[in-house]
Amino acid sequence: MEKRRALPQNKGLDRLSKNTPLDLNLLELTHAITQRQCTARELAEASLSRIEELDHGLHAFCTLDDTALEQADETDRRLSAGLPVGPLAGVPVAVKDLICTRGMRTTFGSRLYADFVPEQDDIVVERLRKAGATIIGKTNTSEFGYGGVGHNHVFPTTRNPWNVALTPGGSSAGSAVAVSTGMVPLALGSDGGGSIRIPASLCGVFGMKPSWGRVPLYPSCRDPRYPGQSGWESLEHIGPLTRNATDAALALSVISGPSAYDRHSVPSESGDWVLSSLDAMASIRIAFTGDLGFAIVDPEVRSVFEQAVARLRTVISHVEAAYPAVGNTEGLLDTLVALETDRVGLKAMTAEQGIELDGWIGSILERTWTGDQFTAAIMERKRIANLTADFMRDFDFLLTPATASAAFPIDTYGPDKIAEQILPPSSWVPFSALANFTGLPAASVPIGYTQDGRPIGLQIMGRHLDDKGVLSLCAIVEKLFAQDRRSTPSV
Repeated sequence: MEKRRALPQNKGLDRLSKNTPLDLNLLELTHAITQRQCTARELAEASLSRIEELDHGLHAFCTLDDTALEQADETDRRLSAGLPVGPLAGVPVAVKDLICTRGMRTTFGSRLYADFVPEQDDIVVERLRKAGATIIGKTNTSEFGYGGVGHNHVFPTTRNPWNVALTPGGSSAGSAVAVSTGMVPLALGSDGGGSIRIPASLCGVFGMKPSWGRVPLYPSCRDPRYPGQSGWESLEHIGPLTRNATDAALALSVISGPSAYDRHSVPSESGDWVLSSLDAMASIRIAFTGDLGFAIVDPEVRSVFEQAVARLRTVISHVEAAYPAVGNTEGLLDTLVALETDRVGLKAMTAEQGIELDGWIGSILERTWTGDQFTAAIMERKRIANLTADFMRDFDFLLTPATASAAFPIDTYGPDKIAEQILPPSSWVPFSALANFTGLPAASVPIGYTQDGRPIGLQIMGRHLDDKGVLSLCAIVEKLFAQDRRSTPSV
């Protein structure tokens, strides 16, 4: 097994050097690399330096890849020799610790896999390597992705760069923080109920859950050899976290497309990921809802959301208040996750290793489930999918807040109150699971801040397989709010 470098200790958040090549967007970065305006090694060194300066206080990364500079050198060697390089040549990329990386420790955020080193890359990592990306390291996550925050018992809890006393959300916590602080311009996350979009919203970055099957997953949630990791099969998606929608489109152009190892993967309609202009989107029909008819939403979040809808109405003619009446789906998500969790395998592992699992996954193992409960959940999901499909015949997009609350204190599972009401801890994420139940593409795009500076995201959900449409509308929103964007306090 190759040795991997531990995270370096650094000297504080205030020493970050500014205006490095990492501040460019992905197209600018790849142009700079291929035109030899900077080298892939310089870019990798800039990324590692920024991690060294910042990450001791944020814990975005759990493992760094000590072959990162070698990967970058190989890109530079190919360029010097006039050999072809991929569309992400030299781009530093972070990979969530739920996604397998060959030869590099992958813990899934669990003590059960604390020393696990995969023998193969996940399909998406393999495609990133072929595209010339430099894999910098693995980012922190909640245990097996079970939870909307970044807690686990293997590594320190990831912190929000806007306020280190607050959660960055989860479960793709480290990936969102790595992009928000500019440690990397691109990170991979996974999303079974909002785990890309939730931290993207709380950290003020762009996060995309593509259509189900758009990006193939393997081993990921498809390999029964890994209890815990092998759950969520009909809910899970892998997607990019970036600074903007255009960067995400480039990333998706690399990692999407069918694979024989994922029977659910869908063919590519085309290789065109160039986003549509506002003129081309002039006739779209947008529905919006601040609460989906049931959610309790923080007044500041609702106000920023309503302002975003009003601003969007200045450029899009048909924007209408409407929503599919699916109701509160929190219990449904819990049951479907339990159905797809290898409870037998996990119980055997925990007994063998003497490790007790807690939190959401612990509760799933402790409860007694019945076949009737699982059947009822499957039927309810069908009802929701059909109702949503009917609704989306009349609308191209559905807009909601990404979350019902902005970031809240670290090491908790939800805010104490929302709109002065005491609610269950998971009530702050009522909007995201719908896109997982239906497989529809959805993204979180930054639209504003609370009065005390916590980021707020807008969720845009599109029609079946209209990933490009979602990205295009997100890019329009980004232009509308470009002057409002801020850098994280730690950058």
